[in-house]
This record gives sequence, C-alpha cells and structure tokens, in this order.
Amino acid sequence: MIFGSKDKPDELTPEARDRLAEIVERYLAEADDATRRIVTAVAGLLAKVAYADGHYSVQEEATIQKELSRVHGLSPAGVDAICGLLADQISHVALLGDHDWTRDLRELADRELRLEVLEVLIEMAVADHVLKHEEQTQLRRLAKALSLTQDDYNALQAKHRDKLSTLR
Repeated sequence: MIFGSKDKPDELTPEARDRLAEIVERYLAEADDATRRIVTAVAGLLAKVAYADGHYSVQEEATIQKELSRVHGLSPAGVDAICGLLADQISHVALLGDHDWTRDLRELADRELRLEVLEVLIEMAVADHVLKHEEQTQLRRLAKALSLTQDDYNALQAKHRDKLSTLR
C-alpha cells in the first residue's frame, strides 16, 4: 500500500478525553450538566496548554491540581482522579481538538467566567516561569475560540509578567 491507513494513530484516540468527562461526571454527580461540561472543558484546556510544548512538568501538574481544587463540589479524590488521568495520558487528552470544550464555554459561561478561564490557562503556561512560543500561540488561539479579544489576552498576560523570567 502506498499511502497507508487513514485510521487515527493510537495516541489520538478519544478514549482518554471520554475518560476525563466520565471522571468529572462521577466526582461532580450532584452538579448539573452545564457545570460538569464547564469543569471538563477547563480541565481539558488546562491539559492542552500544559502540553503545548510537548512536555508536562511538575509545576504544570501542581498548577492543575491547585486550579481544580478551587472547583466547588469537586472532592480531593476527584482532583486526584483527574490529575492521575493527565499524568498517565496527557498527550491523549491534549492532542485532539478543543472545539467541543471551547464551544461549551462559549455557550455555558458568561464573559467573566471565560476571562477567568483564560487567566487560569495563562497561569498554567507561566507555571514554569517561562512563556514559550508554543504556549503563547495556543493561548492566543484559545482566547479567540472563547470569543475573547487580543486586548483581553494582552491584559491578562501583562498581569503575569512578574512571574516570568523570560518571555520567548
């Protein structure tokens, strides 16, 4: 065969992403569907930004844990389950498209919450005190996908300049 199979490579199967949604549903069973979809979207986008440079650092994992711990109703066991999935399968979660997650946030979250999500994503990107080009590109694209402006992104990034040893 000249061109090979058109099947997706194993590492791009959606199973890990489905597992993320299942974990959120399990540990936020008392929450409504919209809340579970928002939390799943935020966790997925955190993974996407954390893995934008192809590496998942200890600082990034700690940042995800800290941010998920802020979710009302998500138990420490739920945070651990999500972080465990990401530790094992972050590339599977992060490498597929984020259209469903950004759509859910546009539809279910008001502008203030979408700005807060973008700020959390920037916190993720600067967790290691370096904002890499890949992370910056990803953040700008996500800001637009969340129906936020370049000015919104610039203002939020500027709030974190003190955390950066370098902006490259």
